[in-house]
Amino acid sequence: MSEHLDAAGGHSDYHASVKGYLIGFFLSAVLTAIPFWLVMGKVLPTSGITSLVVLGFATVQIVVHMIYFLHMNTRVEGGWSMLALLFTAVLVLIMLAGSIWVMYNLNTNMMPVHDMMDMRNRP
Repeated sequence: MSEHLDAAGGHSDYHASVKGYLIGFFLSAVLTAIPFWLVMGKVLPTSGITSLVVLGFATVQIVVHMIYFLHMNTRVEGGWSMLALLFTAVLVLIMLAGSIWVMYNLNTNMMPVHDMMDMRNRP
């Protein structure tokens, strides 16, 4: 009776283990320590490059958390959890892209300050 049953009564495809949690913890600690060292030690030449590297480490750490702690893969729940994640990611990208587009257009098309001063001086 060592097999685990899921909520529907079927057999679960994923079994969490202490080894998996320790690997996830170790990777999370390393993926936190390296960016901390990069920022505190001012290792990279510019803050822009440092920001991009830290953003890359953050992205990798999100994936590590999803795999080792949230146990997300294509086998769990028949792939529905992964499909929900992809749907959420697409919606977030659409919202971010739309927001940036609207802000850019507002910034570009708003009347500059020097044109407003010219309008006040006209009779």
